[in-house]
Amino acid sequence: SSSSSSSSSSSSAETIRPFAASALGGIASDLAPVLGQDEDSVFLKWSAPETQNFAHRGILAQDECKVTTLPSGLRVATEATPYSETATVGVWIDAGSRYESKETNGTAHFLEHMAFKGTAKRTAASLEQEIEDMGGHLNAYTSREQTTYYAKVLKKDIGKAVDILSDILQRSALEQRAIERERGVILRESEEVEKEIEEVLFDHLHATAFQHTGLGRTILGSADNVRKITREDLEKYIKTHYTAPRMVVVGTGAIDHDELVKLTEAAFKDLPTQGVSTKDAITSDPGHFTGSEVRIRDDDMKVTNFAVAFKGASWTSPDAVPLLVMQAMLGSWDKNAPGAADATSKLAQIFHSNDLGNSFMTFNTNYSDTGLFGVHVATEKNDALDDVAFAVMREFQNLIYQSQPEHVERAKQALKASLTLHQESSTSANAEEIGRQLLTYGKRMTRAELFARIDAVNAETVKETAWKYIRDQELAIASIGPTQFLPDYNWFRSSTYNNFY
Repeated sequence: SSSSSSSSSSSSAETIRPFAASALGGIASDLAPVLGQDEDSVFLKWSAPETQNFAHRGILAQDECKVTTLPSGLRVATEATPYSETATVGVWIDAGSRYESKETNGTAHFLEHMAFKGTAKRTAASLEQEIEDMGGHLNAYTSREQTTYYAKVLKKDIGKAVDILSDILQRSALEQRAIERERGVILRESEEVEKEIEEVLFDHLHATAFQHTGLGRTILGSADNVRKITREDLEKYIKTHYTAPRMVVVGTGAIDHDELVKLTEAAFKDLPTQGVSTKDAITSDPGHFTGSEVRIRDDDMKVTNFAVAFKGASWTSPDAVPLLVMQAMLGSWDKNAPGAADATSKLAQIFHSNDLGNSFMTFNTNYSDTGLFGVHVATEKNDALDDVAFAVMREFQNLIYQSQPEHVERAKQALKASLTLHQESSTSANAEEIGRQLLTYGKRMTRAELFARIDAVNAETVKETAWKYIRDQELAIASIGPTQFLPDYNWFRSSTYNNFY
């Protein structure tokens, strides 16, 4: 019986792939149902000549994320890292620039600045001194849908960090003198941002794609708005949006969940619990996508920057993961980067071999009810912009009609590696991911679940998703520079599908 079993295993291995028989040995019969009898199995076709008995448990395993919801609706989430001596503690708030009106646009970002300008019991100087004495790092950022305040500290200073965060969020002084001083700071920041072509381009892209909606407005707000924002505007925004049910306190690294829950419950007891819910705010101002174009022609510039975007998927859409894979398939490329000549993305190969540009980047931006999926290109080939545009649109078409299994597999592996490297790069990166997921999904999505969703994507999934989001769909275009030879909107629109007749 033992001899018969061994013979069966050997035969199975040879059927799967003759050269792999010696490597598979006794486990071939176990792997046969997975590999199948097809010599072109994806598992073997794009792996090493000798199959590897590789366990994914080490990659998929991650520290447990514990979540507690307090009576006020405030959530506390932790993910401890064994043997760590530092921690990141932060507050993720489901509030950003999209929840402002046209008249108050810029309030969320202004409020972020004011948080560090003193509280009822701390002056701006004492706040900075306290952080420096701990050897910590306190920071904040505002996006279109979220605002974040976080601190990176040593394990022994977690309690102090929670106290500081609760103080700046509940008892910010908002002194008139500080408000006036901060106007100048923000206006200078706006001037610096105007020099960043990519920032300006994506602001224009949002403005044209989401016309007359909150998503179409900038995060910093117009200069006129910055000059007009009052203390009453800031207080109203806090009362309306900085509510307990729309906040998540996150701790990562050297953190104890029960301890953080106790600290949070005591420190954040003054948070308002009533306000406008995120669902109501989005329902009253949904992110409607408008197919359109904006061009800022400047023939004195050497480089043309343009972005082409389709309406993408929301955070919770089933199409969000296939779009992530499609983003990895198109990839990104910079001619000055090491290995630029050997990039695996087909679009990158075309750009390099034909010297079409300086760089390109595929983006997939998700929001609560919509998204943007597209490509941003920077090129000095201003007299060949039609060729550059043709290369980009042809690759969009190839996603619809010619997605190859090997390209999909490569993209999936690259995506999983990128996600893992980002998550493990620092405790703050991990905290950011936890906070964002709890605000968007209402839960912590484990790496195993995310990888399973990525693995479920195949060439047919990509084709179906591209057919839905790209084929014969409206698009938004923003361009800056000498754009004379960039094809017009109708050309781009007609290039979203292929005429076979």
